[in-house]
Amino acid sequence: MTAIPSFTGDANPYGGGDPYADYRTADFPFTQYANLADRRLGAGVIAANDEFFAQRENLLVPEPAEFDPEHFGHKGKIMDGWETRRRRGASAEHPWPTAEDHDWALVRLGAPGVIRGIVVDTAHFRGNYPQAVSVEGTSVPGSPSPQELLADDVKWTTLVPRTPVGGHAANGFAIAVEQRFTHLRVNQHPDGGIARLRVYGQVVPDPAWLSVLGTFDVVALENGGQAEDASNLFYSPASNTIQPGRSRKMDDGWETRRRRDQGNDWIRYQLVAQSQIRAIEIDTAYLKGNSAGWASVSVKDADDSGAGEWTEILPRTRLQPDTNHRFVLPTPAVGTHARVDIFPDGGISRLRLHGSLTEQGAAGLAARHQELGG
Repeated sequence: MTAIPSFTGDANPYGGGDPYADYRTADFPFTQYANLADRRLGAGVIAANDEFFAQRENLLVPEPAEFDPEHFGHKGKIMDGWETRRRRGASAEHPWPTAEDHDWALVRLGAPGVIRGIVVDTAHFRGNYPQAVSVEGTSVPGSPSPQELLADDVKWTTLVPRTPVGGHAANGFAIAVEQRFTHLRVNQHPDGGIARLRVYGQVVPDPAWLSVLGTFDVVALENGGQAEDASNLFYSPASNTIQPGRSRKMDDGWETRRRRDQGNDWIRYQLVAQSQIRAIEIDTAYLKGNSAGWASVSVKDADDSGAGEWTEILPRTRLQPDTNHRFVLPTPAVGTHARVDIFPDGGISRLRLHGSLTEQGAAGLAARHQELGG
């Protein structure tokens, strides 16, 4: 088990220059998983009890928090995060908040799933961060309102117990709860500010929904696909290739560094479950002078141990820059994993594998969904 560094206490006051120069962070063991709180997946902060200084929606902004030391508004310093007002006690005799006083925000995950790790980032909150944080999760079907989520009959599971955190730091927490969650309640004790929230995990889709759809993208992140590994992640993560929608800019895809050898780059994926693939899309949107020159696609139908042979289903094919390429397979290909190889390097923005679950795949997904409390 990889130890996770913890950060507590104040950061030094901002001394000028690079605002991230003394930022405290670490390599967390769970960041290879997808961010389930990604706005591109449909995540949202649907309610908060207070957001006097800075809006709750800032929690899920994908870019790092920004800091402008001279940016003030009529309420005070403008911060890039979620910041509540200072809590006060009930009387002059006891002006301090009680041990139970806290602020909260409700987060709808972009896709329901099993959470492997959470990062509560207090970047630039140096003397105004919470003393401690806690995080709870629940699984509620449909699209519940904040009032429905806060009802007495909703069961919340503690993911992060009340834990001291540090200012101007990425505070990471490994999660070991094998359960499917749809919403989180983020608490800061007693008040303060959080810049960003990241929730890393594995998507667990609703098998009934996929069954009704029939044909769908069996590698899409929102449907339970995963980017397991890649040869190179120099410019951008491989998981971008299975995000919803088309890429909107160059770094919203996967791009490798320039090769100076005779090899090639690749991404390996795990499909939602055993599937029949009938059509392929490879998109190079916004990749113009740096798109892959050629690409091929292979699948593997792995057994329980992960063993299996790779079978090429799309031979090495020329790609055009900034173009969506579509291929209909002559016969459906059955597999649990897929691999895209690009030659020699460069990038693609999206990969789509259109198909449907096999009988075996549907049964396995339904069993996992039920096992995780879905």
